[in-house]
Amino acid sequence: MTRFVPGDEAEHDTRRARQWLDGRARGEGVHREQLIALGTAMGALAAAAGEPDPADGTGPVGAAPGPPGRSGARPAIVKPLDPALLTCHDTNAEMRWEAMSGQGYVVPTDRFFVRNHTHTPQLDRDTWRLRLFGTGLRGTPTRENPVEFGYDDLTAMPAEESTALLECAGNGRLHFSAQQGQPMPGVPWGLGAVGVARWRGVRLSTVLRHAGLTDAAVDVMPEGLDPDYVTGGVNLGRVRRPLPIAKALDDVLLAYGMNGRPLPADHGFPVRLVVPGWIGISSIKWVGPVEVSASALFSPWNTQFYRMFGPRHPVDGGPITTQVVKSAFELPWDARLPAGVEVLLRGRSWSGNGPIRTVEISTGDHDDWRPATLDPQDEGNAWRRWTAVWRPPGPGRWTLRARATDVSGARQPDRAAPNLLGYLFDGIVRHPVTVT
Repeated sequence: MTRFVPGDEAEHDTRRARQWLDGRARGEGVHREQLIALGTAMGALAAAAGEPDPADGTGPVGAAPGPPGRSGARPAIVKPLDPALLTCHDTNAEMRWEAMSGQGYVVPTDRFFVRNHTHTPQLDRDTWRLRLFGTGLRGTPTRENPVEFGYDDLTAMPAEESTALLECAGNGRLHFSAQQGQPMPGVPWGLGAVGVARWRGVRLSTVLRHAGLTDAAVDVMPEGLDPDYVTGGVNLGRVRRPLPIAKALDDVLLAYGMNGRPLPADHGFPVRLVVPGWIGISSIKWVGPVEVSASALFSPWNTQFYRMFGPRHPVDGGPITTQVVKSAFELPWDARLPAGVEVLLRGRSWSGNGPIRTVEISTGDHDDWRPATLDPQDEGNAWRRWTAVWRPPGPGRWTLRARATDVSGARQPDRAAPNLLGYLFDGIVRHPVTVT
């Protein structure tokens, strides 16, 4: 049997999917029969759609949740939504890349992206409790009678800081449609559903051991305290997604601080998970209940959503692995630049496989790739800043492209491989500019 590596989400997913289909895993919200039916439906849709023709503007569109309902007049997002910093997508907000020009390595909190399934809850730090229960803890505490920790209990434990990148699995989804003629359901993220922040908190492993972790534990499933998610008339409950115990004991943080200040409401106040290297849905916000189980756990967020459906994927869905290689210019979309004047192009590249090794840029429609200058301060870090000097030769429409290669040798392709829910876009983005 292949040894599990803590950062290997794909291996975990493969084992858990096998257990689920064999009836050896459990979890509320979606049943094994529903998963099989969903996979069959997705497979049929993929077969009917086939490989879309980019020229005709059509493509497969899978079944996906529509915009979630809101409770009363409560705003979906609490923090100010300055249109110069963020682009709104219903209950979500995307960082504008030009807002990072001249900024440092870390994304300021005012422009950090927001991913909400429903809306940001308003929680009281003094009454909030982290409640751990399940068969993986001594004495098998129940949901009704859990092991509890308050906010002050966590802050009294040894604190750690981690500068980590979070990225939504659907980041870049818009470009499946805009560049490849393959419309996808879900939030139409450009490239701004990503960010690096300095997180402060206590390791999840520390809290698990305080709660009485046993050797029998195999999965840990944190649950958010945001409202239940309802889609297609079905209430799927609160957002939750299991972690294998190996990952939970490795580098996962229960964070209560962000960029040197208390965690803001939209980013998980009072406490959230930060799960380095895994897709953003793993980093549950507003965490409250945490099930620690001696048997495998599942939820809709790794059966019905956040799986790869479509051509070249299993009928019951393939695993979403670590995030893919991406690059972005710190420029407005369709920026206006002066002709004949040197311009310093800035951007960032990142990959879930590890640090970025090289970045190349192109300023024309041909293969005029040349190396960008990498910021030496970022070597080995979550993302890499880079610059390139360009003198636009004359007025007109131009296309800027950037492609990165990471330490594993993975390089951005011209086109991203399609999947029905629009995850893991890694294609080279064609960024238009107008030279005057």
